[in-house]
Amino acid sequence: MEEVIYRQWHEDVSFKFNVETMISFSQCDKNKNLSVHELLKLTSDIAVEDFNQRNMSRDTLTAAGLAILVSRNSFKIHHMPVENQKVTVSTWEEKSEAFQFIRAYEIIDTDTKEKLVSGLSTWLLVDLNNRRLLPIKKFTMRTPIDTVTEHDCLKPEKINLPENMVKLEDRKIRYSDLDANGHTNNARYGAFAFDPLPDELKEKTLKALRINYSQEALYNQNLEIMGDLSSQEKTVIAGFINSGDKKVCSFECEFYF
Repeated sequence: MEEVIYRQWHEDVSFKFNVETMISFSQCDKNKNLSVHELLKLTSDIAVEDFNQRNMSRDTLTAAGLAILVSRNSFKIHHMPVENQKVTVSTWEEKSEAFQFIRAYEIIDTDTKEKLVSGLSTWLLVDLNNRRLLPIKKFTMRTPIDTVTEHDCLKPEKINLPENMVKLEDRKIRYSDLDANGHTNNARYGAFAFDPLPDELKEKTLKALRINYSQEALYNQNLEIMGDLSSQEKTVIAGFINSGDKKVCSFECEFYF
């Protein structure tokens, strides 16, 4: 059997980081499409690895009293990757905003070069000593990026929640939802948002999605999942943490079909 080699490399000039991989059985839904939460995991992991290979690992950041946390994601789905498809996932930083890193993504079929997914995300710089946000200009571990390119996905910006949302389900945060930051991993919210959708929506072609993270969900907390299912083109989902008499919004998500 011929050995399959998956490459990882940075492009010298642009700092674009590329990873070849195969979409595995466990990453896919019953229709053999890459699951929403696995798409979020795949793109988040490559962003972390990009920083790792540029000497900005989580351990290095922690030692400096810093954390970089994803805030918003937006993806356009040209054709969702499928089981056993060999893909190249690429990511690169773009010019930051005052309080947000900007990161772009592209997933292509390695063999045909067909564009499958394109996206943008924003990330926050956090002072671990007081949990406060820091301006990006305070981050001196790498030379600031000035690149700005055109994108075909929606901007990762505020999601307005409609008034007619109804309760879809309760979701308790389990141990397997957590990551090394001690709170729910950002990719898990993709499952929290997609699972409560009606089956007829799950079977439709997903064209785009946006997801914003507002408040960390912690172990054993309960998320009340609310949704607006009135449109066949766009579905809005949000998760609220029950905190005494108040409900705090943990995440908001839009699915476009």
